[in-house]
Amino acid sequence: MSLDLASLTFLLVEDSAYMRTILRTMLQGFGARRIVEAEDGASGLEAMDRANPDILILDWVMPILDGADMVRMIRTSNNPFAYIPIIMVTGHTERSRIIEARRLGVHELLSKPISAKALYQRVSNVILNPRDFVKTPSYFGPAPREIRNRQKIWQGGIRPPELKNASDMAKAKTAGDGTETLAIG
Repeated sequence: MSLDLASLTFLLVEDSAYMRTILRTMLQGFGARRIVEAEDGASGLEAMDRANPDILILDWVMPILDGADMVRMIRTSNNPFAYIPIIMVTGHTERSRIIEARRLGVHELLSKPISAKALYQRVSNVILNPRDFVKTPSYFGPAPREIRNRQKIWQGGIRPPELKNASDMAKAKTAGDGTETLAIG
């Protein structure tokens, strides 16, 4: 399946001009036409206001304001871009970094060196598989995949055998109007 990316605006935030060129060239090869670039997190935040991007692709390690700090600033309920899909690029793929990216509210993590196939898969995933957002006192970001997948299983009446009860993963709360929400943590 080929996606039409011509109508989307991408913001690339990467301190390396070489990596920005690689990412821009790949996105253009996929059909993207509106690509805005910034060289650090601070200029990336300014560019967001000007460009109104649909998808943010940013590096983790940058001077002035790194990618993690930029995501923290974006994933606040009063930020107009709080719900933007974020693809974070990093050369550091230690387990602790992956967990931190998830905790920050990143949609997709892309490890360097980057392939066109891997970038296209991440872009496709944020477009074709949008994720609901979760807001708790300690987290604001896309619903973790395992919770989303388990919710689908539960809705179908099937319960994963590894779960003794729902409290193993999340606590269900019923609101006054009868809707149920999940509190993660």
